[in-house]
Amino acid sequence: MPELPSTDHEIELLLSTPTAGAIEAVRNLPGDFMVLGVGGKMGTSTAVMLRRALDAAGRGEAVVTGVSRFSRPEARAGLENLGVRTLPCDLADAAQVAALPLATNVLYLAGQKFGTDSAPGLTWIQNTYVPALVAQHFRNSRIVVFSTGCVYPFVPVTGPGAHEGEPVAFLGEYASTCVGRERVFAHFAQEFGTRQLMYRLNYAVELRYGVLVDIALKVARGEPVDLTMGWLNCIWQGDACARAIQCLVHTANPPKLLNITGAEKLSVRSLAGEFGRRFGRPPHFTGTEAPTAWLSDARESLKLFGPPETSLPRMLDLIAAHVGGGGRLLGKPTHFEARSGKF
Repeated sequence: MPELPSTDHEIELLLSTPTAGAIEAVRNLPGDFMVLGVGGKMGTSTAVMLRRALDAAGRGEAVVTGVSRFSRPEARAGLENLGVRTLPCDLADAAQVAALPLATNVLYLAGQKFGTDSAPGLTWIQNTYVPALVAQHFRNSRIVVFSTGCVYPFVPVTGPGAHEGEPVAFLGEYASTCVGRERVFAHFAQEFGTRQLMYRLNYAVELRYGVLVDIALKVARGEPVDLTMGWLNCIWQGDACARAIQCLVHTANPPKLLNITGAEKLSVRSLAGEFGRRFGRPPHFTGTEAPTAWLSDARESLKLFGPPETSLPRMLDLIAAHVGGGGRLLGKPTHFEARSGKF
């Protein structure tokens, strides 16, 4: 097994290690940087990677600001200790957004996914009203808008996945509001000439969270793995963060659409088998593979950025060691197997 980071701090340092592509991107991007929604599962890694990439590129003077409500004070302290300036802000409060300092380069990671079915009104506020406030305030910035592959319809598992030209679908409150988020940002991009990129991610994984952790836990506990959503795409969170930083270079008007995920279409059955081999116990299954799934064709981003640096075997080894060793988890199942669009 590979050497395993044993603390959240060590995991964060692993996830935020900048790639050569991220370092080169910030070397050629003038101005300061802001991460909106820095308190989320990817926000911290992205902000810290930005800080480390800027330092590696000889741009230590550039400021990286992380914005969040910071409901956990320790998260704010951790970011400050790693060189990220922090600002508390409720992005749903128009006055607070208006008071934020401007930044040339903005990564928008705010949003709501879990609990959408029980609180649809709040989901629409977070995923459409907040973007309206942000898009207007940062009208002169480059903005990478985090979105999701869930904006696409299910596509045949025999094909390459949905490409960026695929018409969007509206399966459930979450996917609908994510389409709304893109539409709101694009509206203000047209009004103000803002350079944007819609970053359609599908799915980021790390040691404590993600579709691979969900499958690993089922196998480790002897619970059946649901095969109904039989295929998926994923990408290591560190690679996803690096690509988000690189996407700042590719913002455009009209906004560019870009699928971000790994190069491989992955079988849930095979993934469970790989974890079973690592745990020394056979997986159990329920259901049968549907002929369609949420799959993304990432050929455009692979052409821009090359293959992800962290391979699938490396991800499987790291996650199996972490889960098998009783490592801390975030305790948030992704519900990737849900075909109803309810999260």
